[in-house]
Amino acid sequence: MTSDRVAEAIDVKRVFGTNGSRVVAVQHATCRIERGDRIALVGPSGSGKSTLLHLLGALDEPTSGTVRWPALGERETLRPSQISFVFQTESLLAPLTVLENIEVPRLLAGATAEEARLEASEILEALDLSELADKLPEEISGGQAQRAAVARSLITQPALILADEPTGQLDRRTAKHLLDLLLRRLKGTDAALVIATHDPAVASRMETQWTMDHGVLR
Repeated sequence: MTSDRVAEAIDVKRVFGTNGSRVVAVQHATCRIERGDRIALVGPSGSGKSTLLHLLGALDEPTSGTVRWPALGERETLRPSQISFVFQTESLLAPLTVLENIEVPRLLAGATAEEARLEASEILEALDLSELADKLPEEISGGQAQRAAVARSLITQPALILADEPTGQLDRRTAKHLLDLLLRRLKGTDAALVIATHDPAVASRMETQWTMDHGVLR
């Protein structure tokens, strides 16, 4: 029987530094993400939200405990096809156009140049970004760059999207528009979405809320 659990953490701890400079970023966290979940991971800056996302997305490894992906397979097979990220800060590659940035995950996943170009163009159109296709990241606004980052995260049709404060540097109107686009694109799919945020307006759009405080997940 195929598992519906796309990621799970079991008694996970992440410590940075050694001896007197040790920082416990995540303390004995246990959680699971099922297909179709819409989860807000809430808590103040420095509470461990980003670290937990990085662990769940295989960008980092725990100091102790276990992270696994029963429905997806082994760590080395997860990215860029099955797990994708949207980061808070600008993450587009500066030398590439918006269209080329969005193509990158599909090319890394083995698509031909023609396939990647077609799919990137289609998702740009779906997210009302076609007019930005040939622009460089330095030529577009922060809100437009975040919308492009969302498009890039969606192009592989991942099973799990992890968004780390994706609206944190946007005004409220732009943030709402970005979230509207993301949720609309995922509607009717079984992709799981976890958004780390300290914005109650963003958190209220999710079906489930997790809280982190001083590295403790509740």
